[in-house]
Amino acid sequence: MTTHFYTASSLDGFIATPEHSLEWLLSQDFDLEGPMAYPAFITRIGALVMGASTYEWLLREQQAWEYTQPAWVFTHRDLPVVDGADLRFAQGSVTEVFGDIAEAAGDKDIWVVGGGDLAGQFADAGLLDEIWVQFAPVTLGDGHPLLPRDLRLELLEVARNRGFVCAHHRVIKDE
Repeated sequence: MTTHFYTASSLDGFIATPEHSLEWLLSQDFDLEGPMAYPAFITRIGALVMGASTYEWLLREQQAWEYTQPAWVFTHRDLPVVDGADLRFAQGSVTEVFGDIAEAAGDKDIWVVGGGDLAGQFADAGLLDEIWVQFAPVTLGDGHPLLPRDLRLELLEVARNRGFVCAHHRVIKDE
């Protein structure tokens, strides 16, 4: 089992504008069959993890909840529940619930869906294994950073998906 942070970023390292907008990303042209594309990635995922801002964005932007996997939402407030979705709301340290997440994933992987800070919490706990970033051909100048942590990474793969530069890294953990 591998824990992935799979996301997109502006070239200058932001995953969302200061207002949490992803319009800059949604207006880009990308190939869903191309290298490191989402449809192939999601087939390996058995459980999802996200923060409250990502969850609220998904509720606003999706027509319906598209995930069949169990999803953990880290939050300190009450959030609406999606009928029929396997949602589990959590507070506290990621280490406190990681065992449950891993058990639910079974023989598949875990995806930290969004939020550089949440991915950073997994990294701080030694629970983040890989980072996949699709760098869009745009700069934002400000916003929510990709991963506000000091990490050492090993490059596993680089690809081009239309205008995106896709990079797949392994997190080097202290032994």
